[in-house]
Amino acid sequence: MKVTLRFFSSLREQLGFSQLEYDTQAANLALLRQELMQSSPVFSQALMSGKAIRMAINQEVCDESMLLSEGCEVAFFPPVTGG
Repeated sequence: MKVTLRFFSSLREQLGFSQLEYDTQAANLALLRQELMQSSPVFSQALMSGKAIRMAINQEVCDESMLLSEGCEVAFFPPVTGG
């Protein structure tokens, strides 16, 4: 299925782009993250396991078990602190 991937903050800087149209076989966010990490060393470094990465589908933050759907927007962003 085709999904739109969006990357924010330090992830965008590390990857060198903010958006990507992506064709995936993954059923949920955890599998998508794993698929991306296996696709290239750059993704592997940016999204590595154990790294605190927040994810959202269609602008709703959710956990890695959330299912993907055709045409959805998946956002990846590092934790943000503020004050």
